[in-house]
Amino acid sequence: MNFSPKSRRVRVLVSAIALAAVGTVPVTACSVCGCSLSSDWAAQGYATMTGLDAGVRYEYFEQSDLRSGMSSVDRSAYAFPNDQEIQQRTLNRNAWLDLNYVLNSSWAVVAAVPWHDRFHTTIAEGDTDISTSKASGLGDIRLSARWQEVKPSGSFGVQFGLKLPTGRFDQNFVEGPATGSLLDRGLQLGTGTTDLLAGVSWFARPATAIGVFVQGTLQQPVAERAGFIPSASVTLSGGVRWLNTSRFTPQLQVNLKTEAREHGAEADTANSGGTLAYLSPGVTAEVTGRSSAFVFVQLPVYQRVNGLQLEPRWIVSIGLRYKL
Repeated sequence: MNFSPKSRRVRVLVSAIALAAVGTVPVTACSVCGCSLSSDWAAQGYATMTGLDAGVRYEYFEQSDLRSGMSSVDRSAYAFPNDQEIQQRTLNRNAWLDLNYVLNSSWAVVAAVPWHDRFHTTIAEGDTDISTSKASGLGDIRLSARWQEVKPSGSFGVQFGLKLPTGRFDQNFVEGPATGSLLDRGLQLGTGTTDLLAGVSWFARPATAIGVFVQGTLQQPVAERAGFIPSASVTLSGGVRWLNTSRFTPQLQVNLKTEAREHGAEADTANSGGTLAYLSPGVTAEVTGRSSAFVFVQLPVYQRVNGLQLEPRWIVSIGLRYKL
């Protein structure tokens, strides 16, 4: 049977996402899963003009909803000291510098440099008082290459690269009974591991005023580092936007992220991994001929976690992109 080029691209996209979904092996703690927003598409898709395209993105979210399975947990139901850790709150303020160098209409190289600022409180196993950690610094840098085929009907892309172990993973609690003890590896600025990154994407404009996209990405750690293997994860996103004549473009995304359990002697295997889905309304704005900005709010519509984990009730992301 013969398939058209368009149908073959759709088949490849579906197959790649399916392989990513079934090929996961443990890699990143869900307690710091963060934003699953497709910020590339939020900034009007991938650039095709040669040269350097730079962007900054800031995300803010507080994890205070203690959950088990698909339900919230009432902390007052636990007596202290307890035989398990009861996390209290994690405040995340993350900034990303994204650099895209477009070689031609098909190829580009991408660098994503994160800066994390994280405040965390918990009551450790056997304790009655709160212990506190404060972490701020460089996270794990991501380097990747991107190939895309652009046609009037839309574009199909493939991404591949590495997450590098540039973030620290040796930080300790600074206040409370656990002062001086090593902070959970899932809450460190970096995982300490090198991870493989792979993804596929499809952008299209089925109608004059409508744009759509589908994107799937896989993150898979290569090996253990200092007794820790972070969770492997798969992120699937899709969205639609209204292309009107104003500077403002309303958008709506659906973001799904699923993570396996972390592993190793330093891992919190029982309380890691899960599946989270968000509905993400937002808007992009054309600032100048060379720059655009966006803001999105992610609202959880489905949460299923292993063990006890903290999750956010909402996530805010804002960003600005500029063509140099």
